[in-house]
Amino acid sequence: MPFVPKKTQEKVKSAYKTIYLRQTLIDELEKIAKEHSTSFNNVVVSMIEQCLEEDQDKPK
Repeated sequence: MPFVPKKTQEKVKSAYKTIYLRQTLIDELEKIAKEHSTSFNNVVVSMIEQCLEEDQDKPK
């Protein structure tokens, strides 16, 4: 199933973190953001949340 970013949510308590990414990864994330008319940040957060949800759904 293709990745679809979540809709931008209302502001919740947040913090800034700095991460270093390969330029090719940044380019891909920016392409996804543009295709879905959303922000780079929303794409990254959506991917992380989806990954964490999938991990929690796995039987242990």
